[in-house]
This record gives sequence, C-alpha cells and structure tokens, in this order.
Amino acid sequence: MDPLIPAPPAHDHTTVPIYKLYGYGNVWTSPDPLYCETIAAQEKLHNWHVTAHKHADLFQLLFLETGEVTVVLDGRTRVLDGGHIVLIPQRVVHEFIFRPNAGGYILTLTYALLRPLCQRHGLSLDALADPVVLAPDAADRYTDDTFHRLDEEYHRPHHPQRGPLLEALLGIILVQAQRRVRHPADTAAAEPDPGSLHLARYAQMIETHFSRQHQVGWYAGRIGVTAAHLNAVAQAQAGKTALQLIHERLLLEARRELIYTARPVSAIADSLGFADPGYFTRFFKRLTGAAPKDFRRRMFEGAPPAPSPLQTTGS
Repeated sequence: MDPLIPAPPAHDHTTVPIYKLYGYGNVWTSPDPLYCETIAAQEKLHNWHVTAHKHADLFQLLFLETGEVTVVLDGRTRVLDGGHIVLIPQRVVHEFIFRPNAGGYILTLTYALLRPLCQRHGLSLDALADPVVLAPDAADRYTDDTFHRLDEEYHRPHHPQRGPLLEALLGIILVQAQRRVRHPADTAAAEPDPGSLHLARYAQMIETHFSRQHQVGWYAGRIGVTAAHLNAVAQAQAGKTALQLIHERLLLEARRELIYTARPVSAIADSLGFADPGYFTRFFKRLTGAAPKDFRRRMFEGAPPAPSPLQTTGS
C-alpha cells in the first residue's frame, strides 16, 4: 500500500482540526475509498491517544476487540471494553484514549462508498447525524472474523477481485451494525444546518459528475447557491476550497486506475475528462509530485512515492 506522509490538518471556523486520516493531514492519500488500520498501530504512531478531531466527509467504525478505550464523542465521555463498536458520522468531534495492549480496528470510509452500500442492503447508517455506541452482542458470531478477514484482504492490494471482496466484507459489518442500532431513525432525527446540507449535496454531485470536469459554478447553480457561498461552506466545514474537493475526487480515481488497472495513461486521462494526456500528467504531478507513469512504476516496484505537495501542506 502507498505509505502515508504526515502533514498538518485543516481547521474549520473553530479550533477543531479536520483530518482525512488522523495524523496525516486533510488529503485522502489512499487509492481506496476505505482505509483499515489496527488499534495496535496507535501505540507506535500516537502513544495510544487519538486527540480530538473530526472528519468532514468520512464515516468511521471503531471495533474494540479486546482491552479498554475511553471515547469522547462531541464532549461526552464513555469507557468501553472489548466487543463494543462505535459508529462515527462525519463532523462528529471524537477522541480515543486506548489502554495499552488494546486490540481491534478502525475503519475509515468515504460516503461515496458508504451510500451505495447502504442503498444496496437497505441500511440507514449513512443518515446518522450522531455517534452510536453498540454494546457487545453474544449472538454475533461474524463481526470478529469479518474484521480480521477485511484487514487481511485490505493489505493485499494486487489480489484479483480485491475490490468486490472488500465491499462484501464491509457489507457484512454494516449489516451487523445496523441490526444492533436500536432506533436508527431517532438517531438521525437531528436536522443538520444548511451549510452541512449544501456540502453533503455537493459531495454527492461530485461523485456523480467528477469525470465531466464541471466548474464549481455549475454545481453551485444546481444546489441553489452562488459559487462564492459554496466555496465558503467548503472552507468552513471541510477545510479546503470547493475546487480542491473536485480535484481530490479526480485524483482518487486516477490513483485507483493507475494501481488497479493496466489501462494506458491516455485512456485514463480521457475517461476522467481531461482534454489531453499532457494536461492530465501535469495535473497529477502537481498534486502528487510524480508523473502518472512514475507513480505506477513505483507502486509495483514497492518504492515509496514522491512526496506530495498536497500532503506536505495539508490544504
């Protein structure tokens, strides 16, 4: 997998930092719309303490398999033992303080992945506005094994049919979580503020239209706001400009195509709406520090990628 490079977070209008992945800035560096990490990794990276932060457009699941964790969710503190699952929607400020030797997993997934999975399986987790803590279920024989299997498959980036298998395993986890949410409708009842609604709508539209290279004004007009207002909302709630959100989605797709397909760079450029391969190469190199062909070669040779300008600024 592509090694991550630490970078500063962005901030909203408060002092709460916004990360894509905690400790690695506000840029999604993975070619997958899912990131899987073990709780044990927090010992090395953060001395078992994930300080208070939030995500603008990501959903997280914390599965504490063994040990103990103190979770702080929007200012409310709880101490949990093994078997608990915590569901954390976007924009929820959260903090984890793990006891040494705690075990389990933290899954971070984009709403671009969560929403279609919820639609496919008839789930409402993508509508949650508040965090949910799920107590251990003695009758649940699947969750532990499924998390283990997902983690194993996630760290095999070049296995055949990896993507569909990851989605299937994630689907099992989401269905099991949904069954343990007692009142999902009540949990999602709080009405988000207009800015949050506009940002959510913008993210959905980017997911549908990103390869058509529309300008911010095109999206703003269909949402019913000005481009300046949409840009202000994106900066206040996601810590980046509206245009950066479009570029981020294009870059994610480009990285996935370069890693998981053998398509020529020219074909990838065309499918992503670039006028010519040279423009695509300049775009990719400006955001990652490497030309597409060099990026692909380094990934398959196992060499670390060139430092990304976006990753070092956290913008």
